[in-house]
Amino acid sequence: MKRDWICCFTGHRNIDGETLQELSKLLDGVLDRLIADGVTVFRTGGALGFDTLAALKVLERRATCPSISLELHLPCRNQTDGWDERSRAYYEYILKQADRVEYIFDSYVKGCMLARNRHMVDGSQFCIGYCTGDRGGSAYTLDYAKKKGVRVINLARMLPKM
Repeated sequence: MKRDWICCFTGHRNIDGETLQELSKLLDGVLDRLIADGVTVFRTGGALGFDTLAALKVLERRATCPSISLELHLPCRNQTDGWDERSRAYYEYILKQADRVEYIFDSYVKGCMLARNRHMVDGSQFCIGYCTGDRGGSAYTLDYAKKKGVRVINLARMLPKM
């Protein structure tokens, strides 16, 4: 019986326009390779920035490759409190299109974001990130993934120097 391979995503919330274009191209290539290699489940945490980009890219591919699925592992039901209207619209679109949605907590509690990140990594074989530093939630998640034996690909290291 073939087992589904799982890939999770983690990355910064704020990405400038020029970086976003390059990152989008890199992510296209990595996703195509992972799908060709048998990854069928993709997990995002529903955050702004890289999570949103990754979710939209997975949904794009699912239109022509229905064997892949998008899972949302969300820290809490009120994650979008304080978001602007446009960001909430993207979130709602992704939420409606997701194949599976799981909330780690009902409402925000201290540590819920990190708990969500660990939850996404657990059971994954790959973790694709966009992390430019060694501190913060994305750095923590990539480090956690490495410690769990998950193959980590940090797209920030693959971007051309601008």
